[in-house]
Amino acid sequence: MEKFTSKRRTKPTEVCQYDKNCYRKNPHHFMEYRHEHLEKIMEQSPANQYVIPNEMLAHKDCILDQIKIITELFSPEDKGEPSAKKNKQAEQNIKMPKVSTSVENASNKSSNQSASASSSSSSTSQKVCAPKDIHKYVKVVAPKGKMAGKLEKSRPFNFFLTCISSSPPTHNEPLSITFQEILDKSLGELECSVQINFMVDIGWLLGQYYFAGCLDLPLLILYGSGGASPEIETISQKKPQVSAHLMRMPHAFATHHTKMMLLGYKDRSMRVVVSTANLYEDDWDNRTQGLWISDKLEAMPEGSDTASGESATEFRNELLKYLSAYKLPQLQPWLVRIRKTDFSAVNVFLITSIPGTYTETGNGYPHGHGRVAWLLSKHSAPINENSPIIAQSSSLGSFGASADGWLTGEFVNSFRRDTQPMGLRKLPSIRVIYPSFNNVANGHDGLLSGGCLPYGDKIHQKQTWLNDFLYQWRADCRHRSKAMPHIKTYTRWSEKKMFWFLLSSANLSKAAWGSLSKSKTTPTLRISNFEAGVLFLPKFVSNMRYFSMDESDQSTPLFPPLYDIPLTKYAVDDNPFLSDILFTETDNVGGTM
Repeated sequence: MEKFTSKRRTKPTEVCQYDKNCYRKNPHHFMEYRHEHLEKIMEQSPANQYVIPNEMLAHKDCILDQIKIITELFSPEDKGEPSAKKNKQAEQNIKMPKVSTSVENASNKSSNQSASASSSSSSTSQKVCAPKDIHKYVKVVAPKGKMAGKLEKSRPFNFFLTCISSSPPTHNEPLSITFQEILDKSLGELECSVQINFMVDIGWLLGQYYFAGCLDLPLLILYGSGGASPEIETISQKKPQVSAHLMRMPHAFATHHTKMMLLGYKDRSMRVVVSTANLYEDDWDNRTQGLWISDKLEAMPEGSDTASGESATEFRNELLKYLSAYKLPQLQPWLVRIRKTDFSAVNVFLITSIPGTYTETGNGYPHGHGRVAWLLSKHSAPINENSPIIAQSSSLGSFGASADGWLTGEFVNSFRRDTQPMGLRKLPSIRVIYPSFNNVANGHDGLLSGGCLPYGDKIHQKQTWLNDFLYQWRADCRHRSKAMPHIKTYTRWSEKKMFWFLLSSANLSKAAWGSLSKSKTTPTLRISNFEAGVLFLPKFVSNMRYFSMDESDQSTPLFPPLYDIPLTKYAVDDNPFLSDILFTETDNVGGTM
């Protein structure tokens, strides 16, 4: 186990790579890295009367919080040597490996205090010491033992949003959860798990497992290129129970973007979680994220026919096909386990994207928007053409010089489908919910709220026509208007009747959903990314033709609202938030970025 020796007590020499742009508040981070701008403020200011330079005033509160952390960790006499009392407490409470928080996009804001797991230098079986108070590391802590009841009450949708740290009303919402609740023992006694994601801060993730009491259990991690903290590459040397694997992509524009969890329990049951959140601090702080959590899936009796236990949505078969595409030996035990598990109660369809080029079969295309088209054509109730398609995502792709090149052509043509023949029916309109600059500027973290929104000016200047389709992010109904959406959803409704709903890791882009070739004889669908989502169809969820969006309608389950309706269209002077602003020298109030 790592010890805070006298060498450890010396002032850190390595400078934080983010310099003045560092917004972290994790005490361990300040024990590992120097921040020269903070040291200068402390040296030039009277005790406890810190003078913040004008160019940093925009982030005054953050800077003062950081200075407070430093003063608590280091004695004021040397501004570098931890006091004996503080160091003893640190040795007891913060025994963690060096970890760094990766950022999926431009922002490097991180205001929550991460909890990381310790490494073992002498014995791999040696246990870490728990911090005395989880509240020092996790802002929103839900009561333990309550998640099973929460999940039961969420049926038949099992659809949750993450709690927002800066929005207290979300902390007690019955359909809002924290990461800790996913690992809550009321859901089952965990035996092993798989985390499939793009971004993984291994220290943060292992800290979450530690607080849940399951750090020492086998954990398999699949992560994306450029999306993980560097420590993940050697984590198995320090934590043999953890196996992490980088998913190498076929080309530079492809992304391993899926967010999925497989949870195996000691009674041989398991659970599947499909999410939109990366596995690092910021994504579980002040960003709107979505999760679908399956019911507990029991193991089938020994000797059962492996063909039994499938759901009407063929979820198990699709999950097996998706996992098999990785060709990863470490997943083989999970493939066996899934085949022996009863998925018959699952009421949603698994919608995946896997890099490759696909041809249409009798069951349509196997992945991407082609898969959605086939399912809607088989199972969606007839929808009036005046009902728009609503696409909401955290990034936008390059669609071309005109809307009909892909967005209102190929994409809409797939998502318009229902059980009626298309014939000469007109194409429905599409509305795209994407935060405007003002939405982000008024967010919980100011312009840094846009750190999860990577759409840039270079692409937008080639498709300014997109402004005509854009709608603002407003979610007062869920206390999340200031929590920028990293969630991705697609739906269609009319007169307070929702005909289907899709939660996915897939942003609105060709790379995620696929692009058809120009061939008129044998068109193919080319997909770049790994993605995963779940499609809710009333026929399978509630045995009805639609989901209700009206509380007064008691004939069918009310689908949980996500954003405010009616939607708010961009004003003439509105523009989408463009991530380039995070690289400029000043923000909207004059502070440095």
